[in-house]
Amino acid sequence: MPITLPTSLPAFSILRDEGVMVMGRSAAESQDIRPLKIGLLNLMPKKIQTETQFARLIGASPLQTEFSLIRMSEHETKNTAAEHMAEFYHPFRDVREQKFDGLIITGAPIEHLDFEDVTYWSELCEIFEWTQTNVHSTFGICWGGMAMINYFHGVKKHMLPAKQFGCYRHRNLQSDSPYLRGFSDDLVMPVSRWTEMRRPEIEAAGLPVLLDSPEVGPALVEDSAHRALYIFNHLEYDSTTLAEEYQRDLGNVQVDGASIALPVNYFPHDDPSQKPLNRWRSHAHLLFGNWISEIYLTTPFDMARIGQDSTDLRR
Repeated sequence: MPITLPTSLPAFSILRDEGVMVMGRSAAESQDIRPLKIGLLNLMPKKIQTETQFARLIGASPLQTEFSLIRMSEHETKNTAAEHMAEFYHPFRDVREQKFDGLIITGAPIEHLDFEDVTYWSELCEIFEWTQTNVHSTFGICWGGMAMINYFHGVKKHMLPAKQFGCYRHRNLQSDSPYLRGFSDDLVMPVSRWTEMRRPEIEAAGLPVLLDSPEVGPALVEDSAHRALYIFNHLEYDSTTLAEEYQRDLGNVQVDGASIALPVNYFPHDDPSQKPLNRWRSHAHLLFGNWISEIYLTTPFDMARIGQDSTDLRR
């Protein structure tokens, strides 16, 4: 089954050309089926790149999904055309009465700030509370996951002396988890952050760590009480995303004088002139496919009941 997107959204033609099954809204509405309704609260500056990355993963599922783009109500983006935002994004205030089977909350390049100093923190906290009544399952990505685990459990983020940047091996700690169905015992995952969450503090909050790295710490955490997953790294990244970040950081050297290191274990032979190899794509599809599958098996058919109960077809 396809993912439903506006035909004029850039991701529509990009994914169609890649062979991903996409469908326009008018065609989807003619089918006698209830698609899963998945929202993307996009906090990243490169909105089009990010929405395409997540639509690609959601669209790989055999289930029909309706993909909705959401933004903070008052925060204005500086890196995406206003016309794009006006045409495709809904401010949270306009969707707060709606129900969603799933919601993805992305990262944001604001790690240096305390959570309370983020200009839209108050509304984001409102969204976190809203997920408990209006969203069946929430997936927090990088800073978005750090913000959620801090809000619900008080787990702190810690600044690092240097940016964790590159592709790092991670261990599968919970191979029986439905979210890790089909996962290898270890895997490579892109990492790009200046902060970390610490495993002892996460486990002290009663949360299981599903994926962990001896080099860069915990990566995937399940929060069943809040029907949420938190991932602190970037399985959704394209093959060249870290290279683009590296070139961006090099360009900023003139401004802040920072020392820029090559992303670890990313460029062949540590040669930035060579094309990076994508070694995480299959696990990205597995993780998001498993997440969608768990939503499908447990979400109520009647969307009005989301946040009230669940119907688990496995029982």
